[in-house]
Amino acid sequence: MPSTASNGATATVVVLGTGGTIAGVAARADDHVGYKAGQLAASALVAAVPALATRSDLAIEAETLAQLDSCDMDHATWLALRERAQAVLARPEVTGLVVTHGTDTLEETAYFLHRTLGAHKPVVFTAAMRPATALSADGPQNLLDAVTLAMTPGARGVLVAFAGKAFAGNDVRKVHGYRVEAFDAGDAGPLGVFADGALRRYRAWPDEPLHAAAVALPPASAWPVVDVVTSHAGARGEVIDSLVAAGARGIVVAGTGNGSVHRNLVQAARRAEAAGVVVRRASRCQLGGVVGSRPDSLPSAGPLTAPQARIELMLDLIVTGA
Repeated sequence: MPSTASNGATATVVVLGTGGTIAGVAARADDHVGYKAGQLAASALVAAVPALATRSDLAIEAETLAQLDSCDMDHATWLALRERAQAVLARPEVTGLVVTHGTDTLEETAYFLHRTLGAHKPVVFTAAMRPATALSADGPQNLLDAVTLAMTPGARGVLVAFAGKAFAGNDVRKVHGYRVEAFDAGDAGPLGVFADGALRRYRAWPDEPLHAAAVALPPASAWPVVDVVTSHAGARGEVIDSLVAAGARGIVVAGTGNGSVHRNLVQAARRAEAAGVVVRRASRCQLGGVVGSRPDSLPSAGPLTAPQARIELMLDLIVTGA
């Protein structure tokens, strides 16, 4: 059950926990790697930030939706999160929603909600690179910044607060596997930075029409299978052949550089297309995407990262029924 603090505040922010390193616990305070993710409830994360309890203008509700290591994130949890977010945002007294999440797949969950959730209020993701038990845990400050962003006048859309910066949910991507400054937004750059307890905003809030699939998403078990294949030296086309044989309805090829794809994968991708499988070509580089296209190239995913392209293609296939 949610835990609620009511103090006559002018703003209500709901913190919805899904697990991750921010809720992780290790046996030693100097262990940043050997922890178990998703152990703490959302209420414990809020309690670890005393500044949230002392604000007279804020009421916090904490609720735990899931306690996952985000490398194990699944489509059913995405749908549950979307449904809960819709219910929270529909409450007139709620100013914004904060979602605590693991860093590994945060960019995927954020992009999915960006394309399927009509967020007229801010939905702010945050996370941590160090567990809650670390001497230098980054989760408390990130959570404080996320609540600050959720309370920012005029804020809307799916957002991310991390390491002193605010990002748009459709731009963010994880670019480092260990440092606390783990996220970037590619060529778009951050929406702003947090300074002295407030957001210093650089550009507009994210504003993009929802995907057509958002009107009626089927159960997760009915979603079309879309897989990602990475191009590399010596790549084998049999990888794509095997995925098609296993039921893939879409394939995203994460190409080298500007979306270049090994000739063996190109040949296999053409076989997949002939079998009715939809193929998209992204870049395995975290920054830059795919620019331009040669006439003989596989269809381009443009600026989308491979994980984003996978979600976009999956939504496309839901609409077309392919």
